[in-house]
Amino acid sequence: MVEPVGGLSLTSGRRGVKRQAASRRRTVRTGLGSIEPIRKTRIAADIADRIRTLILDGSFPPGEPLPGERSLAERFGVSRGSIRDALRTLETIGLLATRHGYGTFPQELSVDRLVAPLASVLSYRTDLQDELMDVRRMFEPAVARVAAMRVTDEDLADLEHILDAQRKKLKTGRSAIAEDTAFHQVLARATRNRVVVSIMATLNDLLVESRTRTLKQKGRPVRSIMGHEAVVAALRQGNPSAAAEAMRQHIDQIADILKPPSTPVPDGRAPSSSA
Repeated sequence: MVEPVGGLSLTSGRRGVKRQAASRRRTVRTGLGSIEPIRKTRIAADIADRIRTLILDGSFPPGEPLPGERSLAERFGVSRGSIRDALRTLETIGLLATRHGYGTFPQELSVDRLVAPLASVLSYRTDLQDELMDVRRMFEPAVARVAAMRVTDEDLADLEHILDAQRKKLKTGRSAIAEDTAFHQVLARATRNRVVVSIMATLNDLLVESRTRTLKQKGRPVRSIMGHEAVVAALRQGNPSAAAEAMRQHIDQIADILKPPSTPVPDGRAPSSSA
């Protein structure tokens, strides 16, 4: 239960404790069920959580405006400022949209709105890049495995077209980052799963920097094409296990390139790895 916002003194004795306990049980009854007042700590976050729940359970349906700030403040037992902060939070993640002159409306949930917050976090957390590579190891071989079972002739033609473009750029020394990205996106499309497609799009956005770094390294573009060719060959064979293994090896090569060079010990010998 979320406790109400109260002005009770912590030194008000037994009577104060009783009143506080009674306050905890107090709820505001509305046509939407019980909306309980919120504690002072994390007020805006708690309100946002509660409104999100009411959106998800249909109490605040898309197409109908939310109650006004004053009404929500009374129902939740908080200030209008806290309500505004909560609504801004929900707008940021795409659950609400304000139409000037009409009100604030719940948005239909979509895969993009579920995945976008992940992109926002990882874009600013460079310390999570190793974890992002782990995600690729878990995710992309599984994508290749499923793609091998569902790939169409159109998908294969698109993948071959991308490989041809990569080869041409390699010969002229141009960057093939766009083709690298497109390859993984078409592979995701071949799974016929919209969630996979959206997650891959998010990963591709997050991987622009690492692809820029790795594709500049000598020999990396050639290995990238070879890795892609191995995946396509497995897809043509309809071999899920081979497709997954080819993708795993491709990602492992990228991870090796991104690893920082080991620091030698003072006598010049390479440091020994611990068991």
